[in-house]
Amino acid sequence: MAYKYESVVNVIGHINPDTDSVCSAIAYANLKSQSTGEKYIPKRAGQINAETQFVLKHFGVSAPDYMGDVRTQVIDIDVQRVTGVSQEISLKRAWELMKTDTLQTLPIVDASQKLLGLITIEDIAKSYMDVYDSRIISKAGTPFHNIVETLDGDMIHGDMDEEITSGKCLIAAANPDLMESYIEKDDIVILGNRYESQLCAIEMGAKCIIVCDGALVSYTISRLAESRGCYIIKTPYDTFTASRLINQSIPIRFFMKSENLITFGLGEYLDDIRDTMAKKRYRDFPILDWNENYFGMISRRSLLGARKKKLILVDHNELTQAVDGMEEAEIIEIIDHHRIGSIETMGPVFFRNQPLGCTATIIYQMYRESGVELTEKIAGLLCSAILSDTLIYRSPTCTDTDREAAEALAEIAGIDTEQYAAEMFAAGSKLSSKSPEEIFYQDFKKFVANDLVFGVGQITSMDRQELVAIKDKLLPYMEKALANHEVEMLFFMLTDILQGTTELLYHGNGARELAVKAFHLPEDTKQIILQDTVSRKKQIIPAMMIAAQE
Repeated sequence: MAYKYESVVNVIGHINPDTDSVCSAIAYANLKSQSTGEKYIPKRAGQINAETQFVLKHFGVSAPDYMGDVRTQVIDIDVQRVTGVSQEISLKRAWELMKTDTLQTLPIVDASQKLLGLITIEDIAKSYMDVYDSRIISKAGTPFHNIVETLDGDMIHGDMDEEITSGKCLIAAANPDLMESYIEKDDIVILGNRYESQLCAIEMGAKCIIVCDGALVSYTISRLAESRGCYIIKTPYDTFTASRLINQSIPIRFFMKSENLITFGLGEYLDDIRDTMAKKRYRDFPILDWNENYFGMISRRSLLGARKKKLILVDHNELTQAVDGMEEAEIIEIIDHHRIGSIETMGPVFFRNQPLGCTATIIYQMYRESGVELTEKIAGLLCSAILSDTLIYRSPTCTDTDREAAEALAEIAGIDTEQYAAEMFAAGSKLSSKSPEEIFYQDFKKFVANDLVFGVGQITSMDRQELVAIKDKLLPYMEKALANHEVEMLFFMLTDILQGTTELLYHGNGARELAVKAFHLPEDTKQIILQDTVSRKKQIIPAMMIAAQE
């Protein structure tokens, strides 16, 4: 039986997510699930900042799970759900299971589904063809119930669960006088219905006699065997067949491969396992679940049925801002309010892009268009995103449509926009205890203009002194950050919400010159203070793009 791949669409925002990116993903996944009846799951592509944490906690909503890479994983293919077996089952039983289900490899597990080993058809063939040791049954610690099962027999006397630990296996084909010379204590003796042979084997200390052809065992022999501690098994097979089958009673643990097993996890990426699979001669490979328990089996052929992850992108449409592995994913929708960027798709997709201050405003419109009811929680999330992205309507990106949407959502959520926004921004601006790295990546995006790749981060605060303290932390860190990115320049916006100003920090060859050119500043400008500037999307990036292209 194959693991049934569940068709899921992940709704995800940009890396270093802000409140709009996270809240829009949650709200749009809910809208799609409600309107289609299919499964849409919100995801996040990075750490959630303090402001967004406040929003989620305020409305009692769990943070989306992290998704840092959207390449195809093992979980995206059909994993063969081969049932694991106990290491105590016989070779014959293992062979029957493999034949019934046309398997080449059988996984061996313990009671808690931990993988113990593997056995293949080749291993079983070798056990039958290459073993000439008459003591192999005892060396393998074979339990008597395996012998009874393998020979389709009945145990007339003895302990079915006892393991054989000594003695050899032989056929009593000679007369009793000769038998006395080769039967030893604890041997297993295969014989027919000859009374003398049975008696001789018992008297020589045999551990077990196997009576073939379904022959009756006399009362005298049965009582004598019981008194001497000799077990009796009766089988319908003749002596030749019984002797041929008995080695198949050996437990598979004796022949299984248990060391240096090559396993893969459900979360591993196919790119990472292909090379390993190609270098090994094995036909099948075991898969472990998230708890390291056995899950199923895959082969090289399984990779041919790999499915790309289905994604809906919200609040971004540029490859530099997207989660890793985007080239391998299937993008089915994009909902955004930024400029149209660099992401390419294999085919047509639903793309809704509007010149509004926030993606959440677009999603609010889609709720109204679809007739899906807005709950208090969803309304609160969408309202929070709009207030955040528009800086409480102070950003030049804010439109009347954004303001109207936020006020309508606030009424549903039961909040006062000014009071709530002040609390939200205050929670998000408590940055003094954070490291420079945490501050830098709280809201950081990359952009491309011709051959120039540059990054722009932003922090907003209602406390001017806090911004001064952050500046002292960030300036030395930006040199390190530049070395960690494939960018030529880095910029960082310290935005004072109340004053409506931004101080633009810069680092990298030509960074100061680009900013001076973009904002028409005197050429000897060192400290860049931009009045009436709070929007990266509408005020900073367009000016820099034009300057870079010129």
